[in-house]
Amino acid sequence: MRYVSFSRQGSSRYGCMVDDESICDLGRLTGLPDLKTHISAHWNALDNLPGLQADFRLEEVDLLPVIPNADKIICVAVNYRETDARGENEPAYPVVFTRFANAQTGHGTPILKPDVSEKFDYEGELAVIIGQPGHKIAESEALDHVAGYSCFNDGSARDWQKHSTQFTPGKNFLRSAGFGPWMVSSDELTDPFELELTTRVNGELRQSANTRRMMFPVPWLISYLSQFTRLEPGDVIVTGTPKGFGSSMHPPRFLAVGDVVEVEITRVGTLLNTVGVA
Repeated sequence: MRYVSFSRQGSSRYGCMVDDESICDLGRLTGLPDLKTHISAHWNALDNLPGLQADFRLEEVDLLPVIPNADKIICVAVNYRETDARGENEPAYPVVFTRFANAQTGHGTPILKPDVSEKFDYEGELAVIIGQPGHKIAESEALDHVAGYSCFNDGSARDWQKHSTQFTPGKNFLRSAGFGPWMVSSDELTDPFELELTTRVNGELRQSANTRRMMFPVPWLISYLSQFTRLEPGDVIVTGTPKGFGSSMHPPRFLAVGDVVEVEITRVGTLLNTVGVA
């Protein structure tokens, strides 16, 4: 099942895709206010939704970030090997930072280049949405806590990110990240281990990797992060990016207003955002 958060005529709603072009308004059926609450209430039945009908065409709504009001958005820095083999100098633990909920936007809406940044960058990533709460989760049980998966573009103001050793300023400008277009529920995508991830800027391939090359795989990340924080339904883990982001290129290639960024993950979907200006 593909779940979406969306806005129509100024009202925030959530639903699921009936087909590639139509949305069922689940709030109408359940009376629940948002997707985060739906995940919490229907954790064991995300693949069992009776009475679905098309309420809106996709073109009639504005898609929001999949979880617009996540309590926690926990992000991981670069997380991919360039080959399948483990490297000699891999870190023992990931670099972890957080995003605020208002530092993201949905599919088809502009990500905003800060007017105070000259080094606005892209990062294609797999996002994991938590369904079942948990604290100190065992790695062997981690995937049992996943509601689903989505695409994420971790838009980054590199100059602000590098003001100090802390990433927070560069990662939290208003609507600087894209999150969507939907959540593919975990009953439909049962494991995240063989997914092709590509990022294109204006149609040019910039990033290409497979999730099997993660240094810190999804179950390990869920277990590790849950050791210091209780994960709750609707929490988002953004799992890191492969090489090919703008600041890693020679010379660096940062985003400009009007650029189009696409993050595509097999079996998940394609997130598209044009670069606007804050």
